[in-house]
Amino acid sequence: MQSIPKLDLSHFTHGSASQKQAFVNDLGYAYEHIGFVAIRNHGIPQAVLTKLYLEVKNFFDLPESVKMQYDDSLGGGQRGYTGFGKEHAKNRNAGDLKEFWHFGQYTDGATVEVPSYPANKLVSELPEFNHAGEAIYKALEDTGIQMLRAIALHLGLDELYFDAKVRFGNSILRAIHYPPITGDPKDAIRAGEHEDINLITLLVGASADGLEVLNKNGEWIGVTEVEDHIVVNVGDMLQRLTNDQLKSTTHRVVNPPRELWGMPRYSIPFFLHPRPEVRLDCLPQCTSEDNPKKYDDCSAMEFLIQRLREIGLIK
Repeated sequence: MQSIPKLDLSHFTHGSASQKQAFVNDLGYAYEHIGFVAIRNHGIPQAVLTKLYLEVKNFFDLPESVKMQYDDSLGGGQRGYTGFGKEHAKNRNAGDLKEFWHFGQYTDGATVEVPSYPANKLVSELPEFNHAGEAIYKALEDTGIQMLRAIALHLGLDELYFDAKVRFGNSILRAIHYPPITGDPKDAIRAGEHEDINLITLLVGASADGLEVLNKNGEWIGVTEVEDHIVVNVGDMLQRLTNDQLKSTTHRVVNPPRELWGMPRYSIPFFLHPRPEVRLDCLPQCTSEDNPKKYDDCSAMEFLIQRLREIGLIK
C-alpha cells in the first residue's frame, strides 16, 4: 500500500443497494488491512469548513496571556485550550510541537438522558469561533454515525447498532496549531507516532502536508492528494471492540523540510467517542478458537482515563 483508499460516502447514504453493499465491503477491507480511508461526498459544507479554519487561526493568533485564560490543565484538557508541548505520544517523552483547543459535546435540546460533561469554554473575544466549532462538531458527528453504520453492517451487526451508543457521546473536536519551528526541534516532531483512543477519527483537511500512516511493511506513507475528502481512521476503542479485526493504525505528523520550518500548520480532527458507560468488551462475533479474546472487559470511560494518563494529559 502506497496510498490510502478513497471511497464515496454518497454510495452508502444515497446509492443503490449494490452501491451500498460495495461501500460496506470496500470500507471493511480497508479497515481490516490499513485502518485509514479518504471519504468524498461526506456532507460537510466547504463554506462551513473554511469559516472554521479562519476562526481557528484567529484564536491561535491571540496573545498567549489571552489563550491561557481558557486553559483546562486541571480538567485534563477536555475542554478549551492546551498549551504548546503539553501533550506527548504514548511511550515518548518529548512534547509534541503543537497547541490545541477542544470543543466537546453539545447537549442542549436533548430528548434523552445524557451524561454529565464539562461545559464548553466560550471565547468572548471571538464569538464566531464558538459558532463555527459547534457547526462542524454537529456535522462531523452526523457523518461519523453514517460511517459507523457501514462498519456495523460489515461486522454483521444491525445497521443502527452504534447509533444510541455514540449519540451524545463523549466526542471531541480538536483544533490544532503547529507553530513555525524556530530552532532545532531535536527529537520532537509535530505529533509523535500514535494510535487514536476513540472509535473513529474524522479529519477535515489540513493546511499543510505532514500526516503519515505506517503500513504493514513498516513503511511511512504520506497522506496526500485528498482535497475535498475527509480522512477517517479506526481508533483503539474500535480495534478493542472488534478484537483486532479492525486495525487502529499508527500515524504521525512529521516536521516539514527545513526550508518550510517557518510555515505553521493547522488541523482539525473529530474524535468520535461513545457515551462513557458504553462497554468495550470484545464482540462475540469477533472472537473464536483461532482468534481468542485479547482484551479485558472495560467501559469507554475506564479506557479513556487509562489512555489520557499515558499521553500526559492527566496524572
